[in-house]
Amino acid sequence: MMEDNQPGMVRISDDVVATIAGLTAMETKGVAAMSGGISEGLARKLSGRNVQKGVSVEVGQQEAAIDLRIIVHYGSKIQEVGRVLQENVRSAVEDMTGLKVVEVNVKIEGVAFKEEEQEDAASHRVK
Repeated sequence: MMEDNQPGMVRISDDVVATIAGLTAMETKGVAAMSGGISEGLARKLSGRNVQKGVSVEVGQQEAAIDLRIIVHYGSKIQEVGRVLQENVRSAVEDMTGLKVVEVNVKIEGVAFKEEEQEDAASHRVK
């Protein structure tokens, strides 16, 4: 008689899916930053270690839904950035986790201008 060997369960945390989605978003052309939300009329721009900011996920055993809040580069075709971002995130999460991504919602919360980006980069330099 053969034993029923169950391999156990693999559960992928929300943080893992959020990190994959955030990193993929930052690599998408036209995305300037992830947005931590609107505060006092200004979007707080986040990058680097904070890639999960601006990302909300709901992860089940087989499916995931993802919400992204981003800031786009001025001059980008916003609809196209959103569409490409949805495709990139869906593909990356599905390929890396095996989960079926049922939704990728993108909310554009701001536009980054070149001067702002240079000021932000200069203000974050180690001295």
